Amino acid sequence: MTRRASVLFVTAALILSLATPVATAHGNHHGGHRLYEPGVALDLIGEIKGAPYEIRFPADWNGTLVLYAHGYRDAFDHPLDTTDRSIPENNVADSAPGGDAFEDALLAQGYALAGSLYASDGWAVRDGIGDTRRLVRYVQTKVAKPDTTIQWGFSMGSVVTMEMAEHNRAVDGFIAACAVGAGATDAWNVLLTLTLAYDAALGWPTEWGTPTDVPEFLDFEEFVFPVLLGQVSDPANLPLFEFVRLVSDLPPGTFYTNWLFTDMYFATEARAELERRAGGPVTSNPKHVYAVEPDEAAYLASLGVDVDGLLAEMNSTHTVAAMQQRQYLRRNADYTGRLRAPMLTLHTTVDGLVPVVHESAYRETVEAAGYEDLLYQTYVLADGHCAFSPEQLVTVIVAMEAWLDTGVMPVAAQFPDALGFDPDFEPGPWPQPRRGKSYGMSG
Repeated sequence: MTRRASVLFVTAALILSLATPVATAHGNHHGGHRLYEPGVALDLIGEIKGAPYEIRFPADWNGTLVLYAHGYRDAFDHPLDTTDRSIPENNVADSAPGGDAFEDALLAQGYALAGSLYASDGWAVRDGIGDTRRLVRYVQTKVAKPDTTIQWGFSMGSVVTMEMAEHNRAVDGFIAACAVGAGATDAWNVLLTLTLAYDAALGWPTEWGTPTDVPEFLDFEEFVFPVLLGQVSDPANLPLFEFVRLVSDLPPGTFYTNWLFTDMYFATEARAELERRAGGPVTSNPKHVYAVEPDEAAYLASLGVDVDGLLAEMNSTHTVAAMQQRQYLRRNADYTGRLRAPMLTLHTTVDGLVPVVHESAYRETVEAAGYEDLLYQTYVLADGHCAFSPEQLVTVIVAMEAWLDTGVMPVAAQFPDALGFDPDFEPGPWPQPRRGKSYGMSG
């Protein structure tokens, strides 16, 4: 866990001859000479091309491998390290979300688990895809041959998972949780709303660069967090922050203790890391008009907010990322919707970091490609990012196994409201013009 894990609230952790397992058993009940031996639990740790991994097999394996792609990890502590791929001592991979406790629960039900860190931190989608592919290849060829392989990715790991679902044939089914379903380009474009709203309402400090282009090594903890904390602690600023919240369509409740700080981290330090990778600013908004609902405008006016003036200032700023940056985001990653295997998505009904409307955008992409028979989406009645219970996570694995076994798409009854699922929930529409459609550009 990084030094800012309490601020990020994101879920953590996903040829052959380069792997270095430190604990092994021998044999394989599926045939061939592999490391797993039936009746003997197996725990492996090591690295493949600079990516630490963990592989765990129960003694009584049910034949299913569950492969984990983790979420965003803070890269600020070593931003210049692009060549040294050695493993820091505290970089220990998990093979399932939640670490040992949930891993043990899945192992007790017979599942084999595998997961890796990526060879770099930050917006490491490209590394994540390569490292996850190498890991599944290693497991399948050196450890044991699964009857079924299911990959699940959380938060940024969902981008790895959704991209691999369109290209990879080594995985039978995919689960994308708290998913960036709109793809990278649209996700980062939506985050621009927050920066422009904050600039209009409270002013963007010069130390932070500009709302559309942040400094290369902007540190959230040093430069951004103290300013935000001071401003949000002043009651006089409440009306302005309410404008920021409403125009950004962020949920109330924990906005002032969670989403404001979490989202501003990604709008500043995390965006700076992405811009280093992409070679410059990554956000665009040429066709979008920022607005609030009439009842929201009336509420803000009652607080003394000049709603029309702030919206006019926001709408006066138009930016288009250069082709190099647009292409980087498109590759890392936007989706075609052409699925090669079943995809099950899981989202909380309220998520202030990756809003649930990402699910609408993803369905639109998949339906436009004609692959809707390979997509099922389900929702958990909760407020939080990746805020799922162990029972809910096991439920989606079991549902995916049944789908793969029978060829029949899941139904709502498999996700009972007694476990916190909301079978009647429908996310709203995506709030902005989408890349390649209303923007009149392809990347």
